[in-house]
Amino acid sequence: MALKPLTEPVFFVLLALHDAPRHGYGIKQEAAELSDGRVDLRVGTLYGVLDRLTADELVEHDHDEVHQGRLRRYYRLTLEGRRALEAENARMAANVQAAEQRLTGSPAAGAAAAPAPPTSRGRARPAGAGGTA
Repeated sequence: MALKPLTEPVFFVLLALHDAPRHGYGIKQEAAELSDGRVDLRVGTLYGVLDRLTADELVEHDHDEVHQGRLRRYYRLTLEGRRALEAENARMAANVQAAEQRLTGSPAAGAAAAPAPPTSRGRARPAGAGGTA
């Protein structure tokens, strides 16, 4: 069964958790940095994404830590989350490759070169020479 494509915020949340467990604010900052500021997760959006990813078993609770009197909940990527991230990365890479091939006019990797146009057999007529065959 093929996985559903991930939304950009979900992709960057998973990517933010790829190398280490993080708490919500750390995930928000990492996602913004990784996306060059394109993904600016609001608190409600972030925790909604984390709740869905936890329910889908793509992330899980790692540990809690008290910092300046406030509880920080840390999340980590699960094996299934890592697989989903890798699958999405491969899907997007294939899309980029297809777009580059289309935009540059180069054939797809592994595709046979376009067949040569047919050549005429027999004598070539000078330009402007009429006649019927």
